[in-house]
Amino acid sequence: MERELALEFVRVTESAAVACGRWMGRGDKIAADQAAVDAMRAAFDIVSISGKVVIGEGEMDEAPMLYIGEEVGHGGPAVDIAVDPLEGTNLVAKGLPGAIAVLAIAPRGHLLHAPDMYMDKIAVGPMAKGKIDINAPVTENLKAVAAALNRSVKDVTVVILDRPRHAAIIKEARDAGARIKLITDGDVSPAINAAIEGTGVHMLLGIGGAPEGVLAAAAVKCLGGDMQGRLWPEGDADIKRAKAMGITDINKVFTLDELVQGDDVIFAATAITQGDLLNGVRYFGGGARTHSLVMRGTTGTVRFVDAIHKFDKKPMLIKRV
Repeated sequence: MERELALEFVRVTESAAVACGRWMGRGDKIAADQAAVDAMRAAFDIVSISGKVVIGEGEMDEAPMLYIGEEVGHGGPAVDIAVDPLEGTNLVAKGLPGAIAVLAIAPRGHLLHAPDMYMDKIAVGPMAKGKIDINAPVTENLKAVAAALNRSVKDVTVVILDRPRHAAIIKEARDAGARIKLITDGDVSPAINAAIEGTGVHMLLGIGGAPEGVLAAAAVKCLGGDMQGRLWPEGDADIKRAKAMGITDINKVFTLDELVQGDDVIFAATAITQGDLLNGVRYFGGGARTHSLVMRGTTGTVRFVDAIHKFDKKPMLIKRV
């Protein structure tokens, strides 16, 4: 994909973030999500791609737009698109940090068509690439990552969703001496943080959404890190859903290269609420300021885009940093 498309994709996530950010703290996660979806879908209309949504808001009968299989763009390279217009609906509704608008783009057939169910995940940065094993005990993974980072386990920070299902891995990580950061929602941002040096996060562990797992994998691939995932069905309906999408071995461990094939992938995210890496949307009279991240897997380039949007001007004023 052409590098010029990267900025076009940032405009898509910016649009979702600006529209959604107005709902911060207003207690209505459905309205917040709808605002993000509407804005993101409209923004895709001016992007020069022939895109197909492979991870989106759900099946066609469940979602009016950005549904799985929907065609977007006004012509160009044939690509698959994974989107989450609002990752962290509860975060926005409650005014909490960490909500983002996010997408990943790759050539047709290069993104895993993950079913809408849970996935067990482990993600790390470049220095620990090849050192993780999702089948190994938490303690072994912590020791391996610590060794790769030339530090002790007590100096490793792990991000885990604060859920009852994670009680055992939280206990094991604590017993091993690791530092733990528990989060309430959204595990795409923590996966990015784990793969970027200097964020203070070294590993993502635990069970979250499978679609979000593919988005996280796209970011980790661009950053040169490593990730593994395995579907975590809650019942027969999930198993049936996975098989319908071509995943016959429900226990299969997906490597990073199986989650995202090849390096030709672009990942973009815009913060909606304040985060560890990106600043949330800030509004002023007649406009807004956004902070985004865009990465290309082929080059490994990571760009932070600080943008000023004047609502009475077209096009938006973009300042790249």
